[in-house]
Amino acid sequence: MLDESKSAPARAPESGAGWWERSRIFLAEVRNEMRRVTWPTSKEVYATTVVVILVSIFFGLYLYGVDYVFNLIVQWIFRRFGA
Repeated sequence: MLDESKSAPARAPESGAGWWERSRIFLAEVRNEMRRVTWPTSKEVYATTVVVILVSIFFGLYLYGVDYVFNLIVQWIFRRFGA
């Protein structure tokens, strides 16, 4: 059974407003929303960028090490049991 309260929101009736008017309204609403955005400071951007770079380097080295160890294990198995 379809719950009427969770159905798609009703569309506003077409009041003769063409695509030009709808576009103008949309852009005005975008401008209002952009005024409410809290933009990060340059210090915050710098700090998060450094964190991303350091974490990427850490995980890159970690995955390299895990891959190297698994490679050694597989080579040992092949040498031990001859393949």
